[in-house]
Amino acid sequence: MKIRLIAPLLVLLATCLQAQPAGAVISAAEAMNLSGMQRMLSQRIAKSYLMLGAEVRPEQAGQQLDQSIAKFESNYLALSEYAPTAEIRTALEQAGATWQQYREQVLTHPDKAGALQVLDLSDQLLSQSEQVVQLLEQHSGGHSAVLVNRSGRQRMLSQRIAKLYLAISWRLPVDNLQGQFEQAVSEFELALAELQQARQNTPSISKGLQQAEAQWRFTRAGFNLASDSRYVPTVIATTTETLLWQMHELTNQYEGVMLAGN
Repeated sequence: MKIRLIAPLLVLLATCLQAQPAGAVISAAEAMNLSGMQRMLSQRIAKSYLMLGAEVRPEQAGQQLDQSIAKFESNYLALSEYAPTAEIRTALEQAGATWQQYREQVLTHPDKAGALQVLDLSDQLLSQSEQVVQLLEQHSGGHSAVLVNRSGRQRMLSQRIAKLYLAISWRLPVDNLQGQFEQAVSEFELALAELQQARQNTPSISKGLQQAEAQWRFTRAGFNLASDSRYVPTVIATTTETLLWQMHELTNQYEGVMLAGN
């Protein structure tokens, strides 16, 4: 049974498309940023679905879900118009086919059975979106493109960590959820340290990374409670949301560095 209204989605989609007019040509740096955002949205949508099912800030989760669906579609249209090679176009088409299944599933009433399908499809879409990012990075070349990719991937990891934490705290019957969670945490921490060492960092970027590191330490403190089975999904959903927007701003700044270098 579909529980979400399509009309508000169309309004949101129209709003997103106004920011990227039909026929507008995006740059290679913008394409890197948007494709990286697709990875994040694949995980954010699943996280929002789990929040609804587990009744963790459901009103906010519903808004996030609607906005994320609309943004994924507007990004997909922009990337499809930009796609500079046949290989990239094919990769986008494969992601688009999975997206159609995924969107249909996340618009159903959230329950544990549906959550298992959402988790599978979110991982499949993440893998396909990652392939698009890698192809665009190879096409663009340059170390700045790598930084846009790396910073953009941190956005995804913030939402993947939240998704996996919610799945664990909701006690979904999925193998190795804890292992996936620990891997995502480790990847985020390693990439944050690498970004802090990048020679392209401006003073503003360095300051932003310091703030992200402080937020990350706060987020990690919440993870420690889970070792005693004291789950705090509302806290983690909130702290990773702040982390997401910090990394989003940093990715935009790295995009600027990439544009300036071209």
